[in-house]
Amino acid sequence: MFNVPPVVAATIGALGLVHLVRALLLGPRADIQFLLLFAFIPARYDPSQLTQGLVPGGWGADIWTFFTYALIHGDLTHLSLNAVWLLAFGSAVARRFGAWRFLAFFAITAAAGAGAHLLTHMGEFWPMVGASAAISGFMAAAIRFIFQAGGPLGALRGDREGSYSQPAAPLSVTLRDGRVLAFLAVWFGLNMLFGLGSISLSDGELSIAWEAHIGGFLAGLLLFPWFDPVAGHTGARQDDAGAEAAPR
Repeated sequence: MFNVPPVVAATIGALGLVHLVRALLLGPRADIQFLLLFAFIPARYDPSQLTQGLVPGGWGADIWTFFTYALIHGDLTHLSLNAVWLLAFGSAVARRFGAWRFLAFFAITAAAGAGAHLLTHMGEFWPMVGASAAISGFMAAAIRFIFQAGGPLGALRGDREGSYSQPAAPLSVTLRDGRVLAFLAVWFGLNMLFGLGSISLSDGELSIAWEAHIGGFLAGLLLFPWFDPVAGHTGARQDDAGAEAAPR
């Protein structure tokens, strides 16, 4: 919290700036137009004639809204909650990945979350906004290395900087760690409760895009080795893909 990586601080600053522009500079009609152009709207991809012309932006918006929706938030509470979780998990990943890999990972996991939302809400006109899918991806990436021996959770008694450079264990090994399994059980359980409507973070006007959370989380969990710059990640890639070297 007191030594936030610059890329994380800049990302939170960008999220806050977008929210300030919407709140202070855009009127109601302009804000609706902004959401139509930059929020993720599943109806945009509906091939039926009913939705043609209802969502502006053309083919460009078909692409950029997979990413830009993550920069928009419904209200200050939504933004604040995401900023807190981004500080907690994004900082750990940023220290390991570096700035450019962090930003690319943010974009890819946000797009994965949008894809999962699209598959489960095809044709829906209600816009999805928020960085939660990308933050879920950072949570998944963090559990790939923070629990292992010499990792950040043990850094209070060791080399803190070096703790972020420990080679990550293969996914098959990570998923046998009881702490990881407990984290997964709680995380997926909470999202299932969101999906069933048993718990809510709003008064009913805003719904939780839990499918997007799961899409971002799974993308972060599986794609982590492709972004991880720490030596030793090649073997993890092969293990994650299920490849085994034949004995010679």
